[in-house]
Amino acid sequence: MSDTHDVLIIGGGPAGLTAGIYTSRDRLNSLLLEKAMCGGLPAATEKIENYPGFPEGIAGSELVNKMKRQAENFGLKINEFDEVKLIGKEDGIFTIQTDRNIYKSKAVIIASGSVPKKLNIPGEKEFFGRGVSYCATCDGPFYKDKDVAIIGCGNSGLQEGEGLLKFVKSLTFVEFLPYMKAEKILQERIKKHDNVKFYLNHEITSINGKDFVESITIKNRDTREIKEISVDGVFVYIGFLPGTDFINGLVDVDQWGYIKTDEEMKTSVEGIWAVGDVKSKKFRQIANAVGEAVVAAMSVSEYLRSK
Repeated sequence: MSDTHDVLIIGGGPAGLTAGIYTSRDRLNSLLLEKAMCGGLPAATEKIENYPGFPEGIAGSELVNKMKRQAENFGLKINEFDEVKLIGKEDGIFTIQTDRNIYKSKAVIIASGSVPKKLNIPGEKEFFGRGVSYCATCDGPFYKDKDVAIIGCGNSGLQEGEGLLKFVKSLTFVEFLPYMKAEKILQERIKKHDNVKFYLNHEITSINGKDFVESITIKNRDTREIKEISVDGVFVYIGFLPGTDFINGLVDVDQWGYIKTDEEMKTSVEGIWAVGDVKSKKFRQIANAVGEAVVAAMSVSEYLRSK
């Protein structure tokens, strides 16, 4: 059993690390728990172009590593590969149970982010790691001179598609909607490549192969026409789900499972704040995630001073 911390932060993405920078600078006894390695989803992004201060863009891994070093320089303690399983509260103190330990804290900031949504179609689970991936930055080099499909035409899909074009022979985008949701500048850039095809208003119905992925089957949502496309890899970017498995009804969430907060990022439970992609909101960007983390950290400091 560890000593009681002033604040425990769950999640090591940009929001969690930013919260840690601010709470540590205020000399709060701060601990951050991350179930894997710090960075979150942005760490798997090849190039981030819309975060202020980097006119040439910056690799996601580089950005979050800078944030991590900055937080540690101010005294934030970080435990990686320490996944939170349960949070409880008794007599105003929170008990946080993980795979490795039990921690106590006076306040909790939940910054656990989101996880990629699955297609839930035949072949997705069977070929995971054998042609199906959710991280083009991680697995892109394995597809040099191969034919690859990306499912989803949002920002993530097009950004990662740009990175894949350095390796692949051809790139096929499949989008459920009749239009692309990605930023216009991303659409303009990707459309300039001759080896890129788009199937808008199409649904992927299966991923096919023997030992590895060999093709995908798609269906036109208007005509119901079915088409099989030969590919060696499938990268899935159809959205995200909140990383809230450990909440177990502790705080109020919206209909999709994202945590509800007020303007100070306070949840329905006194002493718990939520920031970043795990929070209920319309837009999810690194810039607003770090802004929310600043608000939450300052609110935590005010809360603890009042006790």
